[in-house]
Amino acid sequence: MSSGPEELADALARLRTGGLVAFPSETVYGLGADALNPAAVRRVFELKGRPVTNPLIVHVSSEAMARSVVSSWTAESSELARAFWPGPLTIVLPKAPKVPDLVTGGGPTVGVRCPNHHITLTLIEAFGNPLVGPSANPSGRVSPTTAQHVRASFDEDQVFVLDGGPCLAGIESTVVSLVDGPRVLRPGVISAEQLSEVLGRKVGPHTPGHVTEGIAQSPGQLASHYAPRTPVRLADRSEIVAELRRTIDPAVALVMRPMQVPTPHAAILMPATADTYAARMYAALREADECNATLILVERPPEAGAIWEAISDRLKRAAHS
Repeated sequence: MSSGPEELADALARLRTGGLVAFPSETVYGLGADALNPAAVRRVFELKGRPVTNPLIVHVSSEAMARSVVSSWTAESSELARAFWPGPLTIVLPKAPKVPDLVTGGGPTVGVRCPNHHITLTLIEAFGNPLVGPSANPSGRVSPTTAQHVRASFDEDQVFVLDGGPCLAGIESTVVSLVDGPRVLRPGVISAEQLSEVLGRKVGPHTPGHVTEGIAQSPGQLASHYAPRTPVRLADRSEIVAELRRTIDPAVALVMRPMQVPTPHAAILMPATADTYAARMYAALREADECNATLILVERPPEAGAIWEAISDRLKRAAHS
């Protein structure tokens, strides 16, 4: 069920009093608050249980609003915005003084993005200020791609939820830094090659790894992230077959081709194409998590192509312990 004018009015009232609103996007649902209100931003960190060194992305409705939260908006910023906004690209630039330090984890840069969803663009435009918008779930857990996922994590008195239907891309935005680069800090459905083509110079690809201490430059750089409650293990198909034959403890397998599994195990069939796999991934992990299994086995996906790279990055962090 899509939210209408009445729900938007309620959401605006929440935001104007420092409250929290979950909003839809093409990537995942965001946990929104006034990006220029330190008390509201602090509520986001507290409700999520998010480390304060893990920065938040600032969501805007236009290039003009993006310019207001950075201290230096370059020609390359405009080129990327024209090519990919509204869309799943976050651009990291030096922050403006009015952006609270809490938003950026105490760092000197801020990530800005214009999401591709009419409800959220209308919300931001009507509110008149940018919104922070980390994924609307407890920190480190599986990101939400439906309004129902958000409601399963937070009570209505904590978070007002705008329902915009299922997220079409299903994984978080590509993050590119124009401060020390350009280079990709977090992979997504937009590749380094696409960014390079627009800018006319090489954009450094994402380097696998994670932040162990200090301030992260971008969300999605912690070692353990996107994780269900049930332990996750990445494995080849042959390893999954052997594990399901060996163990009597119930397990759930996420596989890319049909597989007969012995009792008490279960299998969830995943799409074979990268874009449909990405859109399905978080919902499938949530379904697996509800099976009361002792282990989730995920067939290791291919890594050829930007979207598969982003999928692999999320799954490796979900499986990190």
